Amino acid sequence: MEKSYLLGIDIGTSACKIAVFDRNGHVAAAGNGSYKVYYPQEGWAEQDPEEWWDVICRTIRKTLEEGNIDPDRIAGIGIDGQSWSAIAIDKEGRVLTNTPIWMDTRAASICRRLNREIGEDRIFAVSGNSLQPSYTTAKVLWYKENMPEVYAKIDKILQSNSFIGYKLTGAITQDLSQGYGWHCFSMREGTWDPEMCEKLGIPMEFLPPIVPCDEIIGTVTKEAAEKSGLAVGTPVAAGGLDAACGTLGAGVIHPGETQEQGGQAGGMSICLSEYKADPRLILGYHVVPGTWLLQGGTTGGGGVMRWFEQEFASYEREISGRVGKSSLEQLNVIAEQVPAGCEGLTFLPYMAGERSPIWNPDAKGVFYGLDFSKTKGHMVRACMEGVAYSLRHNLEAAKEAGAEAEVLRAMGGSANSLLWTQIKSDVTGRPIVVPSSDTATTLGAALLAGVGVGFYKDYEEAVACTVREMRRHEPDPAMKAVYDAGFETYKKLYESLRGLMTRKEG
Repeated sequence: MEKSYLLGIDIGTSACKIAVFDRNGHVAAAGNGSYKVYYPQEGWAEQDPEEWWDVICRTIRKTLEEGNIDPDRIAGIGIDGQSWSAIAIDKEGRVLTNTPIWMDTRAASICRRLNREIGEDRIFAVSGNSLQPSYTTAKVLWYKENMPEVYAKIDKILQSNSFIGYKLTGAITQDLSQGYGWHCFSMREGTWDPEMCEKLGIPMEFLPPIVPCDEIIGTVTKEAAEKSGLAVGTPVAAGGLDAACGTLGAGVIHPGETQEQGGQAGGMSICLSEYKADPRLILGYHVVPGTWLLQGGTTGGGGVMRWFEQEFASYEREISGRVGKSSLEQLNVIAEQVPAGCEGLTFLPYMAGERSPIWNPDAKGVFYGLDFSKTKGHMVRACMEGVAYSLRHNLEAAKEAGAEAEVLRAMGGSANSLLWTQIKSDVTGRPIVVPSSDTATTLGAALLAGVGVGFYKDYEEAVACTVREMRRHEPDPAMKAVYDAGFETYKKLYESLRGLMTRKEG
């Protein structure tokens, strides 16, 4: 039977996405399924990987059935996943505890201690990243200090995509692009660093073998096929970081090309041909061989608008059927009626602490400039502008590190908002190209499998066949002065409040 499809699995923060693509990148079938984020204490954010697996299997089965896709025609499966998981499994592959996710900052004190004892510069020299509580490293050491009964049973620590790869195939791996979650990972060499493992107190036996992102790690087992509806023997690629797969799916495969991220988190990824690290930013391997990604990763992206809609848009949800517009579309309309700069209202989008470039796990979201003249529309637009300012903040740090971004290629649900995308273009002063934003991440995952099984001869062919420009936004020069002033207010506001936001060590 002809193998004419690729399947991509995206393990997002609030939901999984499944998409089946033909060779030209057209979506033959798609579905999504949601799962919970648990917030048991302030600064904690965790998920149950077994819930991911259950939801992914149900969603795959439903997607194949509703799309009338014969699973035997799927040539390969690619998986992308959220960053910096710390999935502890025992020798039987059982999950020992919920995994803290990328928003979790419970291990801040461990990071401060290790940075003092080992030295920030020494850790950075090996890993190319500053030691922060969001990363995998500190979370595993948190298990050691706070959950010794769990720690004693750990056989391996997996990332989100490698866990789903394990459930599908039985193979235990660590893909190259997710290596940046570990500070005992040599960013220059792409290998584990035994000396830094010892200094950090990370047992080498916890670390799976590192594999290329497009390597076929195995095939779908009989057990996985029965649960998911996939065909036994379907090849599965290792996959990679969601932001890196989205970068591939947006068509970024050459040095200097840049992805703008509009999923739950925000930020950007600049493709590099050489090692360029900066402690304010995030450096990792791209899923495309021979390249790195210099990333800005923020906690405030599309998740900011999801939060606002959930808490303040009950009226819009109620009337959505009557007016023929979703609640988010209605919020866009009222935001569009507010002038650029929101007449002095500024928003800091630090809704789960903040990552790059300020790295403050205690940072908080702030609306500044509220008065009786401000409306819901002002607040919506301020949210959009605040996220755009955080993007600009990271782009400026990258420029200082020697990585200039020219055209941004947008991905994620936020790119569906013409207003928000134009605001980002105006704030950053850069053109923004929008490919098929909703499917960029799952497409990138699928392309890894496509190259891995020979569906495409290389990434040039894969991108040429599948990635198409849907629209383009050019920055409006008339907005420059307004947003330059707004950006200065944004930066000064955080600097003024940093002392209040930063938890003092007791």
